[in-house]
Formats: sequence, structure tokens, C-alpha cells
Amino acid sequence: MNKKTVDLILSGRYLLTLDKKDTIVGQGALAINDGVIVARGKTEEIGATYRARQIIAEEHGLIMPGLVNTHTHAAMSCFRGLADDLPLMQWLQEYIFPVEATLSGDMVYSATLLSLCEMIKSGTTSFCDMYLFAADVCRAVEQSGMRAWLGEVLYDFPSPNYGELANGFAYTQELLAQYRNHDLIRITIDPHAVYTCSPELLVRLGNMARDNDLLYHVHLAENSDEVNTCKERYGCSPVQHLEKLGLLDEHVVAAHCVMVTDDEIELMAERGVKVAHCPESNLKLASGVAPVPKLIDQGVTVGIGTDGAASNNDVDMFGEMNTAAKVHKVTSMDPTTMDAVSTLRAGTMGGAAVLGADKVIGSLEVGKKADCIVIDLDQPHLTPLYNPVSHLVYAARGGDVIHSVINGRVVMEDRQLLTLDENAIIRKIQEMALGISKQRNVG
Repeated sequence: MNKKTVDLILSGRYLLTLDKKDTIVGQGALAINDGVIVARGKTEEIGATYRARQIIAEEHGLIMPGLVNTHTHAAMSCFRGLADDLPLMQWLQEYIFPVEATLSGDMVYSATLLSLCEMIKSGTTSFCDMYLFAADVCRAVEQSGMRAWLGEVLYDFPSPNYGELANGFAYTQELLAQYRNHDLIRITIDPHAVYTCSPELLVRLGNMARDNDLLYHVHLAENSDEVNTCKERYGCSPVQHLEKLGLLDEHVVAAHCVMVTDDEIELMAERGVKVAHCPESNLKLASGVAPVPKLIDQGVTVGIGTDGAASNNDVDMFGEMNTAAKVHKVTSMDPTTMDAVSTLRAGTMGGAAVLGADKVIGSLEVGKKADCIVIDLDQPHLTPLYNPVSHLVYAARGGDVIHSVINGRVVMEDRQLLTLDENAIIRKIQEMALGISKQRNVG
């Protein structure tokens, strides 16, 4: 029998597919070619049918879909620990906005690279980012080989990137033109929030998202201050505000949604709004806990996000899933809430669905893009193993990821990043932090 040649064969102790049947293959393998999964099954069967240019065989490995981070600000890694233990609005207005005013494109590029190192090393293969100097974020992502949805934040006041708002629209159009047909990068439309964007700006960006069939990524109903401000200005809540403006639809990726009512949840489900749940940031800023079980019960698509490293303070999705599962158990006083399967799905297929990419990524199925990671199960904290899914949510850590494949390309092997110079990136940020400390007089 003539074997078919493929680019890569991955094999391990378990192949966790997260398909609709939650198929788990013991001693399983994937055959990958041209960035796509062409076969999956028992290692012996895959080996009998395919030969590979590269083979990664991990005796104690668990192969699973890469994690999908649905809301972050990657470049905020350079502000990690700069301003902690503060309410959201004080944190933003007194610390973050002023220091962001000193940013440059090169600073954002370097800080984004740092987050990409952290994301790859902790199992994230796709992420959705909204920030400043988005062209430089794109530049970093291209270097890393990650899959990303990226956009430039627009708001009413001048930006340290593009200056006056009119320039922001031109900047966004340039991004759209440059990345329209990119394999790994998709541009998003990013109004910051209802309290930093006028109704006219929100609507204009909504039209841009619809006209180009792009995601409309916005912070929404993050805390009580936002809700109160919106009611004072417009006589309604943030969700109701977007509804009155005709903006609630399937393009919307709403980050946080901590302060939403039952009626608003029903409306969001009806309109097809997607939610990025960021529990650790919401806890740290004391914003509250989003009613995710209710959102899911009503049919709202929910993914998990880390938010930025300035308010989390990491971008480790394994830690985020662990927190998501536990916080909803204690707030509902029900240990069955957000079980391990539901939480892991939110971190993979749920995230893919939030980004409109669940037909392409999020599970390991033939024909889908080869975005996958390998976990080393030969660890004290992962022994014994009765239920792989339980371990991934309640026991695994980002540091257990040993290999990462994105779009069929090995970007990390044996914990070594292959697309990024981790040591050089860390040194660069350490130097940058000295300058930021002097500006803020915090060091």
C-alpha cells in the first residue's frame, strides 16, 4: 500500500476532538497537510495510511484544539502590575489612559510580542484583540504565526495613534484593505464603549461592520458605573442604548456583560449577540460576575477572554477557564453549574463561534484548520487521570502545554517558541518598563 505524504503527524495518549459527539480517541493521532486536518484516528491507523515530513509523537500527550481568547488587549502586557487594586473607572482614567497617551507603534509591537509569547506558551492559538496602533499589532501577529481578529479602538477623544477621529476611520479602512484576504488575520470594528463613544460614532461604526460583514467588538455593561453613566446620558442601560440605535445584531461581540438583566439577555439571544466572558478581570476590578449560565441557557453564544494583562494580570486561558467554572458555582451555590465540559467548550468551540469561525476552528475534525496543542499529562498535578476534560479545566496549567500547531505550522515544540525570540522580547520589555516607570513615577 502506498502511503500518502502529509506535512505533520501528531500522536499522543489521548486525542480530544471536542466534536459534537465529544469523541476522545485513546492512542490517537492527527494527519495534517497544507494547514488542514486530513485524517484523525488511532495512531496505528494513521501511521498505516500516511507518512509525514514531520512526526511529533508524545507518549504522555493529550492532543486538543487550541484555546480561543475572545477578548484581550495584547499590548497592555507592558502595563502588567502598573496599577492594581483600583476600581475600573479610576484605573482607566487616572492610570491607563494617561500612560497610553505615551505609547508608540514600536512600543505596541514589542508589548504585543510579549503577550503572543505568553499566549502560545499557555495554549492559545486564536485571539480577538482591540487596542491602539492596530497595524503594529498585526505586524507582531504575522511574525508569530497566530490566528487573530484585530481592530483599532475608536472613541470620541483624540487617539495617541491616529489623532483626530476622522483619521481613525481612514486608518481602519487601510487595515481592511491590507488584510482583506489574509490567511490568519481578520480585521474587526472596535468602538471602545458606550461611555467613550457618541451615539453617532457607535452607529457609523455599526454600519461599517455590517457593510463589510465584520465583527463589532465593544466593551458592554462592564460594571455599575457604566450602566449609571449611560442611564444619566441616554435614559437607558448600555444594552438598551445599542438596541435603540439599531446596533444589536449577530456582528456584535460584547465584552464582559456583567450588568445585564434577564430581559436584556433574552433580547441579546434574539438578536444573535455574542459575549466574551472575562471573569478574572471582572473579579479583580470588582466589576461583578457576568450571568453566564443564564446567557447560555437563553441561547447566547459565550466565549472566554482574559482581557488585558494590566487588569488580569496574565493571558493564560487555562487559568481563566478554571476561574470561570468555579466563580459561577459559588455565585449560584450550585456545584453543577458551568461543568467541565461546558467550560472547556466555551474556551474552544464557544470562542470560535463568538468569532464566527466555528466551521474552521474550535474542534479537531477533518477539513478544519489544524490549530491544536499538546498537553504533557506526565505531571504530578495531572496524576491520576480519570477524566481528561475535568483535568483540563480544574488541574491543568498553561505551562503544561508542550507543543503548539497553528494553521498546520508548528510554532512551539518542546516548550521552545519557533517563531519568536522570547529572550530578546523579554529584554526589550524590561527596558521599556524603565521608561514607563519614570513617566508614571512608580518604580
